[in-house]
Amino acid sequence: MTAPFSALAEPTRRRILDLLREQPRLVGDLTRELGLSQPGTSKHLRVLREAGLVTVRRDAQRRWYELRPEPLAAMDEWLMPYRWMWEDRLDALERHLDAMPDDPGDPGDPNETDRPAGEDDDR
Repeated sequence: MTAPFSALAEPTRRRILDLLREQPRLVGDLTRELGLSQPGTSKHLRVLREAGLVTVRRDAQRRWYELRPEPLAAMDEWLMPYRWMWEDRLDALERHLDAMPDDPGDPGDPNETDRPAGEDDDR
């Protein structure tokens, strides 16, 4: 199980998985999206493939890379007993934010105007 965690420690590889989550992609597509060289992209894909996180499918001269969700599901299952550590804190943060008064200077508030104090609507 350590290979997927090690592979995902690198932000570019996480970005590759984000792109593959949307749809299978060719190496050239990933290279353009990431702004990397083709050898650099291939290096990251090799690490992800060796970790079991992606598969490659040949289509004539093209190579399609696809996300393999099974290792991610296994990681999620392993992390499940540890979720309480952040879920309780996130719940507490949500309660705290819900209890706070709304910001009267919120630019999204339709009742607020940009006029300086003391000016009225009758001009």
